[in-house]
Amino acid sequence: MLKAYLVEDNATIRENLIDTLEEIAGVRTVGSADSETDGAEWLEQHPREWNIAIVDLFLREGSGLGILKAVENRAPGQKVVVLSNYATLDVRQRCLALGADAVFDKSNQIDGLLDFCLMNGMPSGGKGRNGSSGSDHSNSTGH
Repeated sequence: MLKAYLVEDNATIRENLIDTLEEIAGVRTVGSADSETDGAEWLEQHPREWNIAIVDLFLREGSGLGILKAVENRAPGQKVVVLSNYATLDVRQRCLALGADAVFDKSNQIDGLLDFCLMNGMPSGGKGRNGSSGSDHSNSTGH
């Protein structure tokens, strides 16, 4: 089971995401923050307590880009994904350059995030919800 840490400043989105991740993808949320400082601090101080960090770009304080920088030396199996309403091509490229494993648009790629979690929570060769063996969401442009 994946253990997720969420960095999202909107409480409604955060709570809905926690429920959806657990119900559909079997992801257990181990904590959350609404600011860059709190998120980066927790992720750095608890390196063995999370497998995936799901990060919004625009936070109460700071930016998700700062979170990406803070966890650039994470363990090889740990994933960091960006979930944002502003997942333009330029933003995606910037996030990937800073070490994001994938970037998803909140408005229309929640299924992609769930599939990413399912595939990364299974042994190698696992299948997503749609039975596919996986697609590379890291270069997804929403087209």
